[in-house]
Formats: sequence, C-alpha cells, structure tokens
Amino acid sequence: MGDRIVDISEGAASLRVENRQLIVARKEQPPCSMPMDEIGVLVLGTSWLTLTQPVLATLSECGGVAVICDNRCLPVSLLLPLYANTLHSQRLRQQVSASLPTTKRLWAQVVEAKILSQAAVLRELRGDDCGLVMLATTVKSGDTSNVEGQAARRYWQALFDDPDFRRQPQDGPPPNHLLNYGYAILRAMMARAIVASGLTVAYGLHHCNRENPFCLADDLMEPFRPLIDRQVVKMVAQDGKGMDLDKEAKAQLLRPLLGRLEMAGEWRTVFDVLGCMSANLAAIFAGEATRLELPVDCTALRLS
Repeated sequence: MGDRIVDISEGAASLRVENRQLIVARKEQPPCSMPMDEIGVLVLGTSWLTLTQPVLATLSECGGVAVICDNRCLPVSLLLPLYANTLHSQRLRQQVSASLPTTKRLWAQVVEAKILSQAAVLRELRGDDCGLVMLATTVKSGDTSNVEGQAARRYWQALFDDPDFRRQPQDGPPPNHLLNYGYAILRAMMARAIVASGLTVAYGLHHCNRENPFCLADDLMEPFRPLIDRQVVKMVAQDGKGMDLDKEAKAQLLRPLLGRLEMAGEWRTVFDVLGCMSANLAAIFAGEATRLELPVDCTALRLS
C-alpha cells in the first residue's frame, strides 16, 4: 500500500485511470499522473471534480482510501477497501469477542500515551507540561476517573494560550477548522491501517456512539492528535486563527503526517507506524500479544 496523500481541492479537474496510473487533467494544463499503488489517501475536495468509477475501484484494490469533502473543504465521508485482509472474518470474530478487561486495559494505555503526547507538545511550545505527565500516571483501567477529560481542560487552554478556547469538532470558531481537517486525514490513515489488519473500524475499545462508524479509528488515533495540534499552533502564530483552509494551509497541516516516528528502534513513516499498531492490536485480540506497541514518543517527528 502507498503512503502518499493526494489532495485535489482547488479548481476544476477530471480524474481517470490508465494502466493503473491516476491521471489528473485540468484545463489549459498538461495532465499529470502517479501510480495508484503509491496513494494512501486521496482527498476529493472540490465541487468542480469529475471522476470515473475505476478511480475509486482501483484505489480500493490498492488499499488506499478516499476522503470526500464538502463545500467548506472539510471531510464528510470516507471510502474504505472491503477486502484488505484475507483473515478479515476470523479477526472480526476475535475483535468482537475480546474481553472487557482487555479492552479497558488497552484504552488506559491509549489514554496514557495521548496525555504524554500532549505534555510533550506543551513542553515544547509553552515550556511547561501543566502537570500532564503526573496526570498520566493516574490513568486506571478503562480510565474510569476520566483523566483524559481532566488533561484536555488543561491542555487546550494552555496550547493556544487562550482560557476561552473550546475544542469543537463541528462548526467551531477558528482554529477548529484547521484541527478538524488535520484530524480527518489522520482518521482516514488510521482507518486504512485497521482495515488492512483485518479488523473493523466500527467496533471500538472505548468509543461506542451508534452513529459513529469509525469508533476504533477514533480510539487508536488519540496519541497522534498532538502532531496536528502542534502544527496548527505554529500556523496560527504565523498567519492568525482565521486563516483560510486553502491549498497552502492543507499542505502545512499534512506535513507532520508525512514524517517519521521512532518505533522498535527504527524511524518509520506515520503510515507504517499506524499499520504496525493495528497489526499489533489484531495480535492482542488473537491472544498472541498483550500490550499495544506505540512509538517511543508520538510527537518526536522527523520530517522528510
């Protein structure tokens, strides 16, 4: 599977496939092409876009995902491959039959990793972790005391140095629009990795909203959200909270997702890290492992 993020969000364009190459044609410009099996995420974000059915079919065959955006350029739909793993049925049974103590233990590990990632970002940007490292040590199985929420209240106010800032997933004031776009692409990458491991994105460790078809993706992406947060803070410092979500802004938002994180003694792409994490989760459900493998530091990034 590929690890390129292709965002087509400005101007009129038509997409087609020739010899397993994605052909992007625009008026008064020569067509450009790229191998379909190099594309990890294809973002379709312009209202003046036309494409043939083989574009989506071939993308899915190659293990890629398509993200469809609305007229605000914010993602509203996600297309995932159906048959990305030959052991899908077996692993689905194992996932659904995982014991409650196992899922609660895994969720505690995810929450701890997320809070430590938030702490690292605050230390880097504000010079103080605001007590998050200490909070991370108090996370219990299932996070029954909601340490995640306690950490979030400290984190968001300190992150943007604004006591009035409120994180809102939909229609929130700037810079929520930047966070929402970055998280949506991260979610697509996480969902692709989950499907490739033979698991279903709908059945989560903690998230269980019946209206959310991507519960497991939302669980596992938590420790990596601060990659987007840090990038948004830097962009806001340079251009202000109300900056447009244009081509340049999107390129900046996606930059950390194309970097490398240290895992198992190697610097791996974020795509690869998410894939290893999902495969490790499948092994836990199968009784072949006990602990979720995560990068040494989910925010210690090497940019390409």
